[in-house]
Amino acid sequence: MSSFDPDDRRTPRATSFEDGFAAISGGMSGDPVDCCDAGDGCDAVPATAPGSAGGADFAVSPVSRRTFLKGLVGAAGVFAFGGGNFGRAQNDRTSIRLAFCSQLLCVVPYEFTRARGYFSVEGLDVELVYTRGGGAAMQALQGGAVDYAATSFDAALNAFANGAQVRRFATTGRLPLFALVTAPEHAAELTTVADLAGRTIGVSALGNADHVLVLYLLQQAGVDPASVEFAALGVNLYHALRLGQVDAGMVQEPSLSLLEDDGAATLFNAMRIEEAEAAFGGAYEFMGVAVRADELAERQEQMEALASALTLGLRALKTAPVDELVDALPAELIAGDDTERLRGILERYRGSLYPDDVLIDVDACRRVEEAHRLAGLRDEPVDLGTFLATDVLAAASGD
Repeated sequence: MSSFDPDDRRTPRATSFEDGFAAISGGMSGDPVDCCDAGDGCDAVPATAPGSAGGADFAVSPVSRRTFLKGLVGAAGVFAFGGGNFGRAQNDRTSIRLAFCSQLLCVVPYEFTRARGYFSVEGLDVELVYTRGGGAAMQALQGGAVDYAATSFDAALNAFANGAQVRRFATTGRLPLFALVTAPEHAAELTTVADLAGRTIGVSALGNADHVLVLYLLQQAGVDPASVEFAALGVNLYHALRLGQVDAGMVQEPSLSLLEDDGAATLFNAMRIEEAEAAFGGAYEFMGVAVRADELAERQEQMEALASALTLGLRALKTAPVDELVDALPAELIAGDDTERLRGILERYRGSLYPDDVLIDVDACRRVEEAHRLAGLRDEPVDLGTFLATDVLAAASGD
């Protein structure tokens, strides 16, 4: 069994994406940073924050509205990119602020939808507000700093269970962004999840989405979670695996690809729909949009427009040239020279990660809620009937 040593000073190998993505709250860095705090994935975020430098505007517009906000909104740690000027004049569109975490694979549908002009087609001028994790996005929503928050289902569910008056009405990601992978030196001996009994597994933090997911997988494999030692490693997880300081761990891309290049074995990849169906019986709800509960009625038309735009984006990104997806992303998120790896990751997963429309899959939500209870995050079921505002889009979809 490996033992994690926080004093191990072996020099970490830098990843090509690492420096650029770390500058914007983790992004696609080689370390596992996702829509992550308040229990939705991993709350370890690099300390550096973006400054006031303007980013590139990928929209076809005469004047760029993509800027960083100098100030932070409360304690949430948010910074924003404006939407592009498509279609009608800006003052003829409804302006909204939508916050989300900064994990790159979560961002893709929103930035691609913006770049294609679909928000403008639906009469919306959308300001995309990047936050340091899903918990920060939910805080911004609850505090009135933004109109909507797009986060992992885990983050929204935890907020609602803790009393937040929010409602989830749309989905943009049907699978979590994690894979359970061995340390390269243990690939030959660890070939199934059941082999992890008595081993050390690295996670971002105890109680986060990756920890919940691996507990669920262990129980399904007949492994007593008490027999496993968990190491909460935050941004050190990738390097701990590469150096063999833990036996296995829950990672994201590009950590997964880099570790596989080094000989690691992937025991379970939640980013592949066929593996999720085999393990869970279907999708496992992840990214989606929430609104304040007391604004459901007044924002009905606006939510329908937002949902329509995102549906157009989700459908188009499945077949669009991968280069177009990359070009839609803020330059700050993809700083570095390894964009070829990013293209490969998008090509590999876009068919599985993203649904064909934004209608909520209630069964996928139940799977996450059940996993939370099995992991001991709460004893009683969450009232999904109240939390999931499925009626918001039902009329528009004809259901």
